Order: sequence, then structure tokens, then C-alpha cells
Amino acid sequence: MPDVLLATRGLLKRFGGLVATNDVTLEVVRGEIHALIGPNGAGKTTLVAQLAGELTPDAGVVEFGGVDITRRTPAERAALGLARSFQITTIFPEFSALDNVALAVQARSGHSFRFWRAARRDASLREPAQRWLARVGLAARADVLAGLLSHGEKRALELAMALAIEPRLMLLDEPMAGTGPEDAAAMVTLLAGLKRQQTILLVEHDMDAVFALADRITVLVRGTVIATGTPDAIRRDAAVLEAYLGEDA
Repeated sequence: MPDVLLATRGLLKRFGGLVATNDVTLEVVRGEIHALIGPNGAGKTTLVAQLAGELTPDAGVVEFGGVDITRRTPAERAALGLARSFQITTIFPEFSALDNVALAVQARSGHSFRFWRAARRDASLREPAQRWLARVGLAARADVLAGLLSHGEKRALELAMALAIEPRLMLLDEPMAGTGPEDAAAMVTLLAGLKRQQTILLVEHDMDAVFALADRITVLVRGTVIATGTPDAIRRDAAVLEAYLGEDA
């Protein structure tokens, strides 16, 4: 039996007469990279918001690690190990790259940021932060202000910050957004290096990245899951080809 870490059962969300997610059932298995794809307006943003706790479903259940978290707040979900990254830039541009990751390390320990001035010199924060920066290829940029990093470096920094929290599952919302081919390829390489080490739900429009990374793919169209399967199965699925992938497959 697969070790399911995140599961939804029958998620329904309406906005007036619009059904944004319709009976969505999804399972993310521990250790996999599971991609969520679909055309604009498919309901991906609404589904992600329900997983993160930013929207409460009108019906259905969200479970994480076997625990019903449907009514849990985003902070409570984060405490359980569900981390969301990349929807918007979350770095502190006036702090160095190292300081940003050290803040994430500190957040994992539950300490208040108001003690940051003294804590930023704490070796127990800085040493793991250095390791996470090295993990994403930013060791040489540790002392650079985050606001001065390139867009691709900022994306890598956000990934380091997410990893520093040591989540059980990372929800990555379009990590390739706004990146050029070189930065996108670098991000794919970074995420590929996390395979089998980190459970990831990846929401992404870049189909090259999706098919390079995903163990399984779920396709959402008009708020409804029309297919879930391996990349090869999704490439051959007639309903997916007609509704979304088309000739790009």
C-alpha cells in the first residue's frame, strides 16, 4: 500500500455560481514529486489555497499525515510540516541571503523574530543556513543582500528557505515562473536532486519541467480532476490531450 502523506476527498469550492473545485480527490505519496497541471482557470489556485488553509472548502476533507486538517489554519498546517513556497516572493530583500535562510531555521524552532538582531549571529542558526545555501548552489552568495540577487537566485533562495523549515511536504507554486531557460534548467536540476528525499506537490505550467520531474501528474480542468497517472500515461491520455496538452505532448 502506498504511504499517502496528503489526501483530499471530494473537495468542493463555489464562488457564487462558479464551481472552482468540483469533487476533487487527490493523493500525494510520501517521497514523490506529484505535479498538478491544467489550463488557466482550471481551479489550481483555488485547490492550492484549500490545501494551504487559505480557503475553507464548502464540502470535502483535506488530510495530512492521516490527520484531518480541513479546518486547520495555515500556521497550524505549517507546524505539522506543510510548507508553501513560490506563489509570491517571500524573501527579505534588505537581509543577506544567509540571514534569510537563518530566519527560516529560526522559524522552525518557533522563536520570535523580534529577537533576530542577536540571533542572526547565532552559530546554531547560521551553520545550518550555510548548509542549505550550499544545497541550492548559493554558498558563494551568502553575504549578498537578497534584493540584489538575480531572479533565478531569488528562486533558489526561496527553495533554501523552504528546505530549512524541514517540511514533510513542500507545495511549490510555479517555481519556474518568470525564469529564463537557464534559470529554469537550474531549478529543474535542484528539484531533481530532491527526488526520494522530499515530498513535493508541484504546480507548474512549464511542461518540460513537469515531465522531467514528476513521478505522477494530476490534471485539473474546469475544477475537475480528469486524470492522474505517470508522465507516460498522461502523455497518452486522450482526454488530457483533448482538454489540455494537445499537440504540445
